[in-house]
Amino acid sequence: MAQQEVPPPTIEAFYKFIAEGKLMGVKCKKCGNIMAPPRPVCDKCLARELEWVQLKGEGELVTFTIIHVPPVQFASMAPYTVAVVKLDEGPKLPGIVKGVTQPDQLKIGMRMKIVFEQAPAQQQGWPQWPRYYFEPL
Repeated sequence: MAQQEVPPPTIEAFYKFIAEGKLMGVKCKKCGNIMAPPRPVCDKCLARELEWVQLKGEGELVTFTIIHVPPVQFASMAPYTVAVVKLDEGPKLPGIVKGVTQPDQLKIGMRMKIVFEQAPAQQQGWPQWPRYYFEPL
């Protein structure tokens, strides 16, 4: 029986999993630290022995900001909210927030969940990766 090849911990592999509707991080086999997005070296102990782990995709809002003057690729979304969510498994993951029409609907510490979406067609020169967003749980 052939064993399925496990991709190395790269940002490309991370977004391949996002396209499949999976939030994946890498876990250090030495100290147990979980990182998302993945890194090739543990940011706690510098070990390179890592394995992919699936994350639940839920966590707590740590901070956020409202973008009023975006890059041209995101101009149609402005104003929009970018947040950092501390996932239940530990890593802090940045992302755009959807499902909130007013910034006062967001409160530090509120529960958030991840949602997946295919990237819309955009200008050339910008990665066409699938996307994840956060929304209130």
